[in-house]
Amino acid sequence: MRSPLSSPPSDTNPADGLSLPARLEAILYLKGRPLSLAELAELAGVDRDVAELGLITLMADYAHRDTALEVRQEGRRYSLQLRDGLAGLVQNLLPVDLSTATLRTLATIALRKRILQSELVELRGSGAYEHIKELLAQNFIERRRQSAGRSYWLNLSEKFHRTFAVRAEEMQTQPSRAA
Repeated sequence: MRSPLSSPPSDTNPADGLSLPARLEAILYLKGRPLSLAELAELAGVDRDVAELGLITLMADYAHRDTALEVRQEGRRYSLQLRDGLAGLVQNLLPVDLSTATLRTLATIALRKRILQSELVELRGSGAYEHIKELLAQNFIERRRQSAGRSYWLNLSEKFHRTFAVRAEEMQTQPSRAA
């Protein structure tokens, strides 16, 4: 018998092979903002009670690990954040002046190499519009109008590759939707 925290195998979505706590962790990371239990359940495609059990499991896992991250509850919302006391370390290590949320948006673009702005906003939430403005202003990304449609394609800039010492050919190729 399957645990409610494990997922049935699926040939269509590689994330379906992950446990529910791992999927919830990915959702919290990608959204980069506090989410309600109802939002988590909907995004994970499970009932609210099952999502709550998965979230409790994830929070317990983080509580017992020596890691820089934690699942934090703020009222009735949950987020994946750096543990208290590490913000200063991160600011000293970052080669640029970008917020953690903006860096997560940049990481999402970097993982995809090319992504529609509308798809990025769907993944990261409406705050991504401000992140995109900031990333464009600092020349970390480039934006080009989609040939058929109203959205924009977002790509990494040369400055991104120089700043983060990543050559384009070193980036893992991720499939993207056709223009």
